[in-house]
Amino acid sequence: MAKRIIIDPVTRIEGHAKISIYLDDAGEVTDARFHVTEFRGFEKFCEGRPFWEMPGITPRICGICPVSHLLASAKAGDNILAVQIPPAAEKLRRLMNLGQIIQSHALSFFHLSSPDLLLGWESDPAQRNVFGLMAAEPKLARSGIRMRQFGQEVIEQLGGQKIHPAWAVPGGVREALTEEGCDLIRGWLPEVQSTAISTLNRFKDLLDEHASEAKIFGNFPSLFMGLVSADGTWEHYGGTLRFVDSGGNVIADHLDPTKFQTFIGEAVQPDSYLKSPYYRPLGYPDQQSGMCHLESGMYRVGPLARLNICDRIGTPLADQELEEFRQRGNGTVNSSFFYHYARLIEILACIEIISLQLEDPDLFDSHLRAHADVNQLEGIGVSEAPRGTLFHHYQVDETGLLRTVNLIIATGQNNLAMNRTVAQIARHYIHGFDIPEPMLNRVEAGIRAFDPCLSCSTHAMGQMPLHIQCIHQTTNVLLSEVWKD
Repeated sequence: MAKRIIIDPVTRIEGHAKISIYLDDAGEVTDARFHVTEFRGFEKFCEGRPFWEMPGITPRICGICPVSHLLASAKAGDNILAVQIPPAAEKLRRLMNLGQIIQSHALSFFHLSSPDLLLGWESDPAQRNVFGLMAAEPKLARSGIRMRQFGQEVIEQLGGQKIHPAWAVPGGVREALTEEGCDLIRGWLPEVQSTAISTLNRFKDLLDEHASEAKIFGNFPSLFMGLVSADGTWEHYGGTLRFVDSGGNVIADHLDPTKFQTFIGEAVQPDSYLKSPYYRPLGYPDQQSGMCHLESGMYRVGPLARLNICDRIGTPLADQELEEFRQRGNGTVNSSFFYHYARLIEILACIEIISLQLEDPDLFDSHLRAHADVNQLEGIGVSEAPRGTLFHHYQVDETGLLRTVNLIIATGQNNLAMNRTVAQIARHYIHGFDIPEPMLNRVEAGIRAFDPCLSCSTHAMGQMPLHIQCIHQTTNVLLSEVWKD
């Protein structure tokens, strides 16, 4: 019989979605689906615009990760111009991307996921949010706010504003870093590095407490994909693509990101506006009853994938943490719960790399842009967004007007894995028709581990709540539902 359960507060993900959990006659879970119900239309209304405008338009997709779209769009524009941008411009773009990763990871960990990890899965939902965290853990909450502020400060010192900076352009960037800006960023480094290290230590202490969740929150074999440098070092802006399997074996390496269509396919599912990319050589996975075969083309991207595919990070503190991360995860880490851990390591890595980059005199160079006109009718820009590898693919006419636009977003590339995750968690915790709120919160937390950015993935208009439904498999009767307004 249908019943409605109200859960408060909101879901703590970026955007709005729906989860359906299907039960049999005995109340056992047979399947679970993650639906993104927002309409995607951004690519279509960009058609007919000059490609020059895209670095200004596409950051408006999202207020959390505008820099990711700014840089991928500018790189696609570089391709259309067929230019190699000045070295100083690339270094400045890299610096901004590091700030972007820090501010986004800080938001995900401290504001969206920490209430579960620090206040407890069983805690009062009215307090299990960032305000409850501020009351219970004021020092940690303040450190998280300051960490995100630092990342935004890096972006502002380069682009002139924290959100939607009109800075990177096809061919380079508009302005260099100033000496004053460099000094300001440098002054933050001791504080944020100390925060990163202390938070990592705190999270490692929590791993034993959340050991059962780590075992079942998206813990399954899959492929992992991301950018690496020529020698296999962790990469976030350039390099080539690498795929590894769940055992850490490299199955494809040195792949040209601009040839992504030869090895990445895009599938559409009838119950979601979010596309489902997959690794073409192994084919689209069988999604019946949430099952994916080991040899299927399902892959994960983002911080967990980046730490699984790289040989090293290349900075001393982060490499030390990476070694421990792999020891705790028994080599290649397959549990999606470890996305939280990976984010903290990447924050530390970004801080170390920023510290080194600030000593480079090229950051103050005045040669920042290569000038050209349309030389190619197609451009592909690829970089690592906080949530994973981001592709911008443009086709233009001879005057530079866009004919087609395709954006492959990191959240979409995790779609198959997110569906597998909610099914795995639901099967473990839900037995019967009386479902306590903390069990449903764990299902949602499986999605939070991926830190999905649904605005990036679907470009929605309007507002919609997260809606969880439990539906009888054979009779299709609604057994229970949860709204989060």
